[in-house]
Amino acid sequence: MSRSSRIAKCLGLLAVLILINQSATGFGEQAAPTSQEQKANRAFESARKSPLELHAFLEKMPKGADLHMHLSGAIYAETFIRDAAADLLCVNTTQIRFEKNIGMSKSLPPQAVCADGAVPAASAFKDQKLYDALVDAFSMRSFVPVTGRDGHDQFFSTFERFAGVERVHRGEWLDEVATRAAAQNEQYLEIMETPVFSAAAKLGYQLGWPATPASVRVTAVDDLTGTTPVELGKLRDQLLAGGLRDEIAAARREYAAALADRNQIEHCGQADATPACTVQIRFLYQVLRAFPPQQVFAQTLLGFEVAAIDPTVVGINFVQPEDDYMAMHEYHRQMMMLDYLHSVYPKVHISLHAGEIAPGLVTPEGLRFHIREAIDLGHAERIGHGVDVMYEDDPHALLKEMADRHIMAEINLTSNDVILGVKAPLHPLPSYREAHVPVALSTDDEGVSRIDLTHEYMRAVLEFGLTYPELKDMARTGLEHSFLAGDSLWQQRDNFTAVVPACAGQTSGADDPKERCLALLRSSDRAAQQWQLEHRFRVFEATLP
Repeated sequence: MSRSSRIAKCLGLLAVLILINQSATGFGEQAAPTSQEQKANRAFESARKSPLELHAFLEKMPKGADLHMHLSGAIYAETFIRDAAADLLCVNTTQIRFEKNIGMSKSLPPQAVCADGAVPAASAFKDQKLYDALVDAFSMRSFVPVTGRDGHDQFFSTFERFAGVERVHRGEWLDEVATRAAAQNEQYLEIMETPVFSAAAKLGYQLGWPATPASVRVTAVDDLTGTTPVELGKLRDQLLAGGLRDEIAAARREYAAALADRNQIEHCGQADATPACTVQIRFLYQVLRAFPPQQVFAQTLLGFEVAAIDPTVVGINFVQPEDDYMAMHEYHRQMMMLDYLHSVYPKVHISLHAGEIAPGLVTPEGLRFHIREAIDLGHAERIGHGVDVMYEDDPHALLKEMADRHIMAEINLTSNDVILGVKAPLHPLPSYREAHVPVALSTDDEGVSRIDLTHEYMRAVLEFGLTYPELKDMARTGLEHSFLAGDSLWQQRDNFTAVVPACAGQTSGADDPKERCLALLRSSDRAAQQWQLEHRFRVFEATLP
């Protein structure tokens, strides 16, 4: 706990604790508490005595952003079952997974004809045992580890089981996550999603890798084959000349269609618009890293090209299990790819899954460099998970670097627990906070884990003893480190005590910002969202008893 935290607790002024100036030299000045903040803190302290009362409090509390969310993993199993029935898919009753039908019946309406050992997905609505089995297979519900199968295996195997559902439902899925976010007083989502990239991957394999990869018996720094700027530059030119740019428009259409469908479902811009319309959505282009370098580079290049021109795609991220053989073996080479592509597309934002591994899952050597390389070579502005940070070489120097450079850690408490078995007191959240590294809570895959962001706030309070001002600080940090365009509302990075001069001298989050401030809010998506968060806190705190 920081010195300012102890002082605040002694004075009974927890609501004043807005941790600022997150640098290696320590926190700076703290803002004077308002009467509304003091009232909110009293209500929080009363609510935390009962988990159910705490949940009711936190559900209504403004949470700002969820910056680490995979679209397919965020959807609850019940939605996939409904969509599979609409798509006339079948359920393999042995493997409990969706598969294509083998034809259609001549009856009206037509019904799916399934292979032996499979039944129409729609039959789950009349078979509770099958319905329950599907929900369990598509999520962590009811899962109990057995020899040879742990939470990690169950979690990642869910995606291939519901993968047959048509992508045309993505607008509906965006509506689901936005509706859930709005119900919890969230306002901004950065959602990881992968559009079709088959043509780019095919071209990558046709061209091949610039050099034969080194032996599989390599250390983190050994395998540099094919990663010089000259080699990667030549391969980029070949990919672009070979037609990779033709897939940029297709990817953009996929993102745009999903957003348009979501807006139509929610009646956005109309008098009967649903509350979900208030939730702003942007995408992170999701790259699959557990494949050979020629495919990964081609898809990553496509992602950079899309993010460079599409304002709804605000950055890129690498996904798939970090402990996967290809992900581990190719990690250094992939960071070299990012190092090169960042030099070509310096304005494209990068957030990376790094350190989503734990002792026993990989060798001790595998724990020593992922986060550092993601930052130093991969140019990551945010680190997703970062669970193994204290096992990295010179972890305190790494934490200091993250604090000095304001590199945020995306904290996913439940997925770290169910996938890696890492939770308090072995979770590094306190280490990040003590080192003044900016942190924000996120859900990762709320559908698979069967949680929501309120649940993550609950865990942060119950397991780590976080206070209302500390949670408020995290909510602000999330928007501060979003990849939204425009300047920040705050004068200094991660210092939430003073707004920029254009908005100074008035109540932050006021309904009627003055002319200069209004001009900033109109020109900056980031500042507008931050102003909105301050407004939400004012409204929330004013309604508390």
